[in-house]
Amino acid sequence: MSLHFTRDEFAARRKATIAALEARGLSGLLMFRQESMYYLSGYDTFGYVFFQCYFLGADGRQFLLTRAPDLRQAQLTSDIADIRIWVDGPEANPSAELKNMLKDWGLSGKKLGVEWDSYGLTARNGMRLQAAFDGFATLIDASDIVSRQRLVKSASEIAYVEKAAHLADLALDEAHRLTAPGVSEAEILAAMQSIIIRNDGDDPANEFIIGSGPEALLCRYHSGRRVLEKDDQLTLEFAGVFRHYHSALMRTIPIGKVPARQVEMHKVAVDALEACKAALIPGRPIGEVFDAHAKVLDAAGYQAYRMNATGYSLGTTFAPNWMDYPMFYHGNAELAAPNQVFFIHLIIFDSERNLAMTSGQTVVVTETGCRVLSKRSTDLVTR
Repeated sequence: MSLHFTRDEFAARRKATIAALEARGLSGLLMFRQESMYYLSGYDTFGYVFFQCYFLGADGRQFLLTRAPDLRQAQLTSDIADIRIWVDGPEANPSAELKNMLKDWGLSGKKLGVEWDSYGLTARNGMRLQAAFDGFATLIDASDIVSRQRLVKSASEIAYVEKAAHLADLALDEAHRLTAPGVSEAEILAAMQSIIIRNDGDDPANEFIIGSGPEALLCRYHSGRRVLEKDDQLTLEFAGVFRHYHSALMRTIPIGKVPARQVEMHKVAVDALEACKAALIPGRPIGEVFDAHAKVLDAAGYQAYRMNATGYSLGTTFAPNWMDYPMFYHGNAELAAPNQVFFIHLIIFDSERNLAMTSGQTVVVTETGCRVLSKRSTDLVTR
């Protein structure tokens, strides 16, 4: 077996999940989020692009329903003993098979939680699930149970995030080393990804964001590579990844002659980043982190150039996205707590002048505030 946590830790996590089920009067949880499966059992796959369900009963019984290609995957990476296979075919209906399995376990007429909010459950499969369970059991949205549980990290999870942060630092070093006029984004991107993989890291849950020139003002990945010019700018948002745990960084690197406004944008972004970190306090609503960011940017005259969110939780996530619940935005009442991990990003995009400036760090909440995981400075680096 290739378990990345001890059996005792998995058992403790499932016990906490069962307690949450009992508190809501649920007899079990139908999980479709790969993050939940990995977190509670170790099961590691991208097979969630097809129908698969991990069931945990309030009585502690569990099974995985998946396809044949994932049988050995589950046997090797998880501690799930009961693995069931549905067979591909034109008349295949795994939702009906799932219903019959739960019927055999005496769950007719019960209330069952479902992770409706999941990339692993398409709308089509969700409708089939609802139809199969109609008249059999009551399905209740319980998408938040494991997601909330995953918010506070164990000591072993923090160790993985710290390793991921080290990998992110190495990738940033590569970006700084290579960025120069005449260099292709492809060379920079390849070096950043290579050093992570060569140091036992994993692929990220979404693509690295890299853009130069006018594309430095994008905060999404796009296809195609550009060669850096004499006077240019390069924006990077990326993550070190270890055992699927992410630690992200964000930077904009000016190249050549740096406009005075872009230097000012950097100072404002870093000032706002520091204000965000000061506002991330255990027991306080995380919406206050966004408010601290907005206060600094707005006072400096950058209200029109900022985003409506300034970061999000990080942890173990799978494609297509490394952003986890919850997010920093105005009014978010979720309370910060020790051992939560967040990525705080400051983004200033001035489309009128075609100037970008970003700065971002991953932090772990402590008993009194937060601790930055990266060992690299937020000073302005130019090339």
